[in-house]
Amino acid sequence: YLKISKLALAFAIIHSKPPGKSSKEYTEYLAKTVSEQDFGWKWKVEVLEAEVLRLRQELLLSKISPRFCLENRKQDTCAETLLGQESINPTSYSSQLEDSGCDVCNDSAFDSLGIASDFHQSENNVNTSKHWLERVPPLHLSHTSKEQSMTAPVHFLQCLLEIRKLSEGGILQADFSELENDSFTICNSVSQLLDGLTVFYNSPTFPTPSFLTEAVHVLISLITDTKLSNHVLKKCFKKMEEFKKNLIQIILRNRSVNRFQALHSISQTLGLLGRNNVLRNSLISLLLSEVRQFAEQLLQACQVQSVYDISQYENICLLCMTLEQLLQNETEESNISSSDYQGEEKITFLKNLDQTILHLSDEFPLFSLYLWRLSVLLSSGQMQ
Repeated sequence: YLKISKLALAFAIIHSKPPGKSSKEYTEYLAKTVSEQDFGWKWKVEVLEAEVLRLRQELLLSKISPRFCLENRKQDTCAETLLGQESINPTSYSSQLEDSGCDVCNDSAFDSLGIASDFHQSENNVNTSKHWLERVPPLHLSHTSKEQSMTAPVHFLQCLLEIRKLSEGGILQADFSELENDSFTICNSVSQLLDGLTVFYNSPTFPTPSFLTEAVHVLISLITDTKLSNHVLKKCFKKMEEFKKNLIQIILRNRSVNRFQALHSISQTLGLLGRNNVLRNSLISLLLSEVRQFAEQLLQACQVQSVYDISQYENICLLCMTLEQLLQNETEESNISSSDYQGEEKITFLKNLDQTILHLSDEFPLFSLYLWRLSVLLSSGQMQ
């Protein structure tokens, strides 16, 4: 039946083709027309799905705190920002891009997106005065962009964090148990945010847009909040793991000339993700695995005198720096050092590491030094 149908379709196309066009050209034209119609339907479905998600977000917020949503509609503003600081002012980094971007020895270069410094500042200003954040409009998919793809989830999660902060201060009553009853809304919102960040980091633009800094602030605040992080990570743990893996691969595979500014911002984001107790150990395992595999590849290349990927060698140093930072820092919720990490990857990493360092030290002294520093942290729990 399928063969007969295909044959009948072929005859119909041949008989109906306009003069001056071959059967192949007419078939390609019909296929393009049908695909455009399919795209139109897909676009309509995406618009409707976005509207459904927005309504579910509003419904969930109203269930958690009806008073907040009532005041939010009346004033068309959110009550208090989660960051405890004045509005975020995007900084122009065009001057930093005049050279190759390789000079990253100062703090400002390491924090090219302003994420880490802003986050530390927000921690030190918990009791700052209230200020108002303009209500973010709903997502409009007719003008798709990186910014608009993150507008809706960022706004929803901002409101969630604001409710949490106001309820902690006794200003507002909130029932966060409702998050357990609506896993779809919270999962989709976090997934959209993570996908949007991944898209940007894959092809960053400069100067850095303010929406990216805001989106990272929201993500970090969400996973470091003692009450909300448990709800979020319970439902979105796999997505968070996928996001961390994506960031690591973006760092390793990037070969552009002016890549270091963007890659340092990604490594800063990884370091901030590692502040969370749940995410920290898995992130350390991922980084140890990548560093170990690269060390083995480099050792093999030295032994057989074969070529190695120079770009990946330069990029792996960023992962080493991030890993060293995670092993040195104390956790967000306790005074236990991250270097007490006891995962299986630690045993695999330390196995035969001394011999690896010995063979690589002559040709790759910097990388060998990083391996040694990591081994000291893993072995003794502190730098010697």
